[in-house]
Amino acid sequence: MSTVETPREVRAQARYVRMSPRKARLVAEHIRGRSVPEARAVLRFTPKEAAAVLEKILQSAVSNAEANHGIAEDRLYITEAFVDGGPVLKRWRARARGRVARIRKRTCHITVKLTERPLVVGAAPLEPEAPAAEEAPKPKRKTSTTAKKKTTAARKRKTAATTRKKA
Repeated sequence: MSTVETPREVRAQARYVRMSPRKARLVAEHIRGRSVPEARAVLRFTPKEAAAVLEKILQSAVSNAEANHGIAEDRLYITEAFVDGGPVLKRWRARARGRVARIRKRTCHITVKLTERPLVVGAAPLEPEAPAAEEAPKPKRKTSTTAKKKTTAARKRKTAATTRKKA
């Protein structure tokens, strides 16, 4: 009988980040579901501004896990990484003929949740399965053109016979 430890969850959040949420979501999708070392490698080689911000948030979440729960970095993986829209700073720019062009400076709130990989205690090691007995190959159905011709010819004969009976 095996018992599974309930996984602990840790999160870190950066609020009011001066970045478009749409651009930050593109990077957040890359790390969702990955282990922490793997996510760090992905973020290090992602050429986007959001990657640096997400790397800081990930480091903060890992530090929270180590300091508050004593969980090693290698045992953590990212369960959720999402980006919500924050308040929009509205500015304007003068245009021709006394008109105004609206400028929206977007902000976002980025959240990263880490979970500890569950430890299975007392589980038996997995044994390789016995190879399945070889089955005889199933006979293939006829799908040749002659089979199709026979069915269409049979249909024609059948309709011809019914029309003769009616007349």
